[in-house]
Amino acid sequence: MTEEELKALEKEVRKLKRISSEWASQLHDLVEDRLPAGYEEIPAIAQSTYDACKAWADANKRFNELSASVNS
Repeated sequence: MTEEELKALEKEVRKLKRISSEWASQLHDLVEDRLPAGYEEIPAIAQSTYDACKAWADANKRFNELSASVNS
């Protein structure tokens, strides 16, 4: 993997982290502001939050592994 590709992956990791944080914020707002009346929103927001966090975790793991192999 080239240095440029590694930097692109690092940028993608930062983007995915931002997206997961945005979903986490939506989940927090639901809990803080709209429950119990908004209980029907829980499954969709929770799933989207989980998916975003999982995408970040997978990309971050890949970045860390590749970064370690490039720097070895």
